[in-house]
Amino acid sequence: MKKKNIINLIRYHAEGNDVAFRNEAYEIAHDFNESGDSELAEYILAQLSSANTFVPQINENDLSFFKKETYEEEPLPLPEAIKDDIIGIINAIGHNVGINKFLFQGAPGTGKTVSAKQIAKILNRELYIVDFNSVIDSKLGQTAKNIAALFEQMNSISHPDKSVFLFDEIDSIAMDRTNSNDLREMGRATSAVLKGFDSLNEDVVLIATTNLFSSFDKALIRRFDTVIDFNRYTRDDLIEIAEILLDYYLEKFSFAGRNMRLFKKILTLMKNIPYPGELKNYIRISLAFSKTGDEFDYLKRIYKDAMDGNNVSLQEMKKQGFTVREIEILTGISKSQVSREIG
Repeated sequence: MKKKNIINLIRYHAEGNDVAFRNEAYEIAHDFNESGDSELAEYILAQLSSANTFVPQINENDLSFFKKETYEEEPLPLPEAIKDDIIGIINAIGHNVGINKFLFQGAPGTGKTVSAKQIAKILNRELYIVDFNSVIDSKLGQTAKNIAALFEQMNSISHPDKSVFLFDEIDSIAMDRTNSNDLREMGRATSAVLKGFDSLNEDVVLIATTNLFSSFDKALIRRFDTVIDFNRYTRDDLIEIAEILLDYYLEKFSFAGRNMRLFKKILTLMKNIPYPGELKNYIRISLAFSKTGDEFDYLKRIYKDAMDGNNVSLQEMKKQGFTVREIEILTGISKSQVSREIG
């Protein structure tokens, strides 16, 4: 510990700057640990976690590590199993029993971030997303300090029961410390996250998402009250979701015709139906790029993509289960000619 640490502690205490005071104390504890006095370091950390120090309340304009997010207005179709878990989260938060930390894990596009937005909307809470660009710093040890300050901001917000904080893709600061290329720096960051979780105000709701659950730090996983798996989609789930999304977007494209039966047939031919996030863009782009004079041009585009861009013969389309009228829609060839060629 250096003289400047003592001077800073006194100054921050006099100013009532609890965030800076704690950051300085964390640095002192770190120095003691590095010098081999781990017992004293642990004692300081224990005192910090239990101390009833001055915590100034802040408003949303002071949340320097967060961005306020708007609610999601688009539909959120989910499989029943995931939907039940989301309802369970909403109920748990409503009971006010300190169940407030949730991890959403799953592949990109499975609805993790959108679900967090919908939870905030249903609870009528403001949603704040961590800006990791402002948290991660190239200076040695600064990222850990920023993480500590970030949690201080969360704990000091004036109306914690009116907020939801989203750590979207928390992997950037919480990967497995044993597999990191920069072991010591990642260890500092993850340790700071662990401390933040342990001292989190129970009125604050924290939702984190990860695409890399297998590489996630196991100690941090245990800090969450529950982990929701967003990979639980069957092909039938995805087809049903695609129909819901198409119905939604058809309302925005008045020139496009509705043929859900044909759309469903095309989807069943896909080897891998995309997850909802990609499905949403896939359907929207197909409609947006369609010819305004052809009401089913979007279906032609989707079918071509399903066939990996390959031309398919009329006979093969018949084997795929398409009717004469459906083949006419997908190819532009008249029904009479289609009938002659496929017999």
